[in-house]
Amino acid sequence: MAEPRVPGSRGSDLALPCGESVAIADLDMGMREFGCDCGERHALVMDVHPPSRFVPESLVEVLRETIESEDGDEFDTIHLMGVVLEEFPQKVVAEDVAENSDVGYALVWATDFDARRLHEIVVELIVELMEHAVSHADDDAASEFERQMHEFDVEAFVEQYRREREFERETDTPV
Repeated sequence: MAEPRVPGSRGSDLALPCGESVAIADLDMGMREFGCDCGERHALVMDVHPPSRFVPESLVEVLRETIESEDGDEFDTIHLMGVVLEEFPQKVVAEDVAENSDVGYALVWATDFDARRLHEIVVELIVELMEHAVSHADDDAASEFERQMHEFDVEAFVEQYRREREFERETDTPV
């Protein structure tokens, strides 16, 4: 019996920001980006990808301890991608595929950016978040931290982090 083509069903497509689409079934959990028929590379993120894909686990723990999410859940990739989606609503698409038991993830995001640019954007947004949080403190340590965040070289950090995490490999595991 044929299955209806509804969002989240087997065989459904993800409409991309560029106007093309990709079959959900073609997106496996190991993918970080893919080449599109539009000629560009699109970053791909799934809810099962850890936030440490973008920043060290030690920073993820600090974020989890200090950020209270509206949904009460622990700060994770869903929250990171929510911030990216909020900042770039025309450049990010999200799809709930929880009903599709064939894929192994519940949420997927695709961006107009390649994986490296998305990584830089996530780090930039985390730095902004940290700057904002510290700006409410009234001490010299907070001022020094803010100064350091303004001087933080996102591109150099991403370059080093990607090299150490071996993001060119599909497995995305620490060195």
